[in-house]
Amino acid sequence: MFDNFPLWPQRASTMAGNVDALFIFLLIVSGLMTLLIFISVIYFAARYRHRKGVPAEQVEGSIPLELTWTIIPLGVFMVIFLWGAVVYFKSRTPPRDSTEVYVVAKQWMWKLEHAEGQREINELHVPVGRDVRLIMTSQDVIHSFFIPAFRIKQDVLPGRYTIAWFRATKPGTYHLFCSQYCGTQHSGMIGNIVVMEPAQYEAWMSGGSNGPLSATGEKVFAELGCSTCHRTDTQGRGPNLQGVFGHPVMLEGGRTVTADENYIRESILEPGAKIVQGFKPVMPTFQGLVSEEQLSALVAYIKSLSDAGPAGANTAESAPQAAPAKAKSKGTQVE
Repeated sequence: MFDNFPLWPQRASTMAGNVDALFIFLLIVSGLMTLLIFISVIYFAARYRHRKGVPAEQVEGSIPLELTWTIIPLGVFMVIFLWGAVVYFKSRTPPRDSTEVYVVAKQWMWKLEHAEGQREINELHVPVGRDVRLIMTSQDVIHSFFIPAFRIKQDVLPGRYTIAWFRATKPGTYHLFCSQYCGTQHSGMIGNIVVMEPAQYEAWMSGGSNGPLSATGEKVFAELGCSTCHRTDTQGRGPNLQGVFGHPVMLEGGRTVTADENYIRESILEPGAKIVQGFKPVMPTFQGLVSEEQLSALVAYIKSLSDAGPAGANTAESAPQAAPAKAKSKGTQVE
């Protein structure tokens, strides 16, 4: 209906229709309320206008009237709230089997890496009809990942991961913008989302890569000497990392956190922030020694350990305090 409307962006994702429906409902409610207010103002201005020889009338309160204009607006606002909450939680809850893409924003470009290892700059190739989960962080300032045709917009923050997801419904090329002012060349921080048929996408994916992102993370894990402390037996100075991702972690003091992407990232860069119960804070920080791309690879590798098999002997009572255990002298500096 609105595909050819010049002020209405194209719809090309499963969430776009839900967002548009809520927006249209808000426009209709706002328009009707505006019309009702203007009609009421005109009616009462005419009905109770000053007329010579006609004394002013005292208008008494009415409980039914008070209840009417209290309950009806309350009901309308509750519909808006519940509808908006459903749309919000759907947009913030990626399906479990989503394809993962790691995104690093920097002035003024988007760097994207697929879990399979393919890397792209300012362009993202995805298949139609498949859920895609974006794990995003910024290398410098706040950016915002915005695809109008998909109706998704998510701030990308330095120092942590934010998550967004979509499922494209139409093949084609769609605009990608940064919608948060990020510097003098903010307007040039643009890109494309290329949605392909599954067969075309598989052909594109087979065009070559450096191997899966988790394999790259395994190499970084070995180069930094992480396996000397994070062993698969009970003899390591650090927690066993197998089967850890996505599970509760017991910390010193009895507090429990979930081992998600942000927890792993923090444990690598600030290992003293959350100490796993039963382990000492002996791990050094890797702040400035690993790049954002290496962090993404390490996170992907630790996640793959959870996918590969059950937890090790001491995983039940602990989780990663971090990925690396000690750095070699030739650590890679952040760009």
